Amino acid sequence: MSAECSSYLSADKVPVSGFSCPRAGGDARAVYCCGFQDVKYCCDDPHSFFPYEHGYMWWLSVGALVGLSIAAVVLFAFIITVCVLCYLFISTKPRSKLDAGLSLQMAGKTSC
Repeated sequence: MSAECSSYLSADKVPVSGFSCPRAGGDARAVYCCGFQDVKYCCDDPHSFFPYEHGYMWWLSVGALVGLSIAAVVLFAFIITVCVLCYLFISTKPRSKLDAGLSLQMAGKTSC
């Protein structure tokens, strides 16, 4: 069993001619063509094939990191805001019991 790796452009935009797997002098078990669109190699696991460009995954990783960073900053700002509001609420409460005003008396009783 063998596989053909088609020609491709490397990451440096240098054309690389196609080759068949396993390569001469290489591992005899590496019968599959694996890698990215800008780097191809022979391997022994058919599930190692990755059909997207390496650059695509790099930007996906950067995008995920930026998104997670923004979410973390928003969460941190929310937590700080809640803590500040709780502190202000607690620190501005009156320390003593409020004066209820005049004391109530029963209506209709007269003292003579």
